Amino acid sequence: MSSRSRYTWWAPYFFIAPFVLLFLVFTVYPLIYSVVMAVKQYNGLQVSVFVGLENFFNLAEDLEFRKALRNTFVFAAGSLFIQLPCSLGLAMLLNRPDIRARGFFRMIFFAPVLVGLAFVAVMFGLIFEKNTGLLNVLLHDLTAAIPLLPTWDKEFPWLQEYVMPALILAAFWMYIGFNMVYFLAALQNVSKDLIEAAMVDGANAWHRFLNVTIPAIWPVATFVFLLSFIGSMQLFELPFLLLGPGGGPDKQGLTVVMYLFDQGFNVGRFGYAGAIGWVLAMILFCFAMLQKFLARRGEA
Repeated sequence: MSSRSRYTWWAPYFFIAPFVLLFLVFTVYPLIYSVVMAVKQYNGLQVSVFVGLENFFNLAEDLEFRKALRNTFVFAAGSLFIQLPCSLGLAMLLNRPDIRARGFFRMIFFAPVLVGLAFVAVMFGLIFEKNTGLLNVLLHDLTAAIPLLPTWDKEFPWLQEYVMPALILAAFWMYIGFNMVYFLAALQNVSKDLIEAAMVDGANAWHRFLNVTIPAIWPVATFVFLLSFIGSMQLFELPFLLLGPGGGPDKQGLTVVMYLFDQGFNVGRFGYAGAIGWVLAMILFCFAMLQKFLARRGEA
């Protein structure tokens, strides 16, 4: 071994050392410590007692956790089955070559994602207000102008009795353009030759969509599906700022992460909060495996 190679063999390790160090300190150590916390019961930060899986068993009987989990899944269903199809439809519309100013409209629909969540929460808090809220006023004026429709009540209680639809609407406004960009990129890579061949064979627009477009964009679609589900299960800032720490009346907007935050930082049950975090992690892992399975089936 030459003197130069003897003194430079460590160079690659030197350059990756900062990443490895940060990864160990900020990822591996917190991950391992969260497992330790999940099997303990804490009385303050210094005093703890090993309780095994008791925290997880208590979660199974916790009605408030069940409600938070149900609320989170309802929000996720709204994101997956309302927001994503609309994002795909919007992407297909803006992918048409005969649409003028396509770049301008793409920017307009994408712009909400650039706005901070705090601003969105304040804005939709005003939009959903009773009597003076923009949404109630617009619906009232619109229905009043159409004789066959009943007039919308300006006192409609969005943030009092219809919390989850309000959250789904707010997230819809913010993220429809974000998901549209993914679908738009996928649609632009669909082979035009396949579409033209399908047209020659007599396939109508619906059949071309099902048999050409969907298989072509399937990998991106499953990725966006997973991304939306993960984001929905981690929902915290929007309901926290819009409804407060308790999730609104009767905890209708309480999510899993909000409940984790409450148990860990307000109540001081750090072990219980750790168990909630691991239950959430297992849900996301199972869904990621499902997404991987669906992606492989789509490629087959």
